Amino acid sequence: MTLDKILAISGKPGLYELKAQTRGGFLAESILDGKRLSVNVRHNVSVLSEIAIYTFSEEVPLREVFEKIKLKENGEATISHKESKANLEAFFSEILPEYDEERVYPSDIKKVIQWYNLLQSKGIMDFSEPEKAQDEEE
Repeated sequence: MTLDKILAISGKPGLYELKAQTRGGFLAESILDGKRLSVNVRHNVSVLSEIAIYTFSEEVPLREVFEKIKLKENGEATISHKESKANLEAFFSEILPEYDEERVYPSDIKKVIQWYNLLQSKGIMDFSEPEKAQDEEE
């Protein structure tokens, strides 16, 4: 499973896998507990492959940030998202030294770390680009 099938739904904890399209939205399954949920168009939904982190020079795709964490931690889990703000910011500075502290909030850093640890615990470690993007480049 790649990041183009994984969703973050505002107001709902954890991450979800896109299962099917429906007339008024889509069906998603929680990666945490496997419960299915019908999501309508009123929910604010983000696909992880489309999220990026601000740096001073560009926006770095979330998959690249996950890949950097994976390399630093040798594929293992990283620090807890419940660490202090100072520890989270110090860790994120190691991973992405050029991140823009004014536009990337501590809550964003917490989410990135929490999402990485959730994906790592479920063995979802394929952070490569979606197939469509690779085909267009060739």
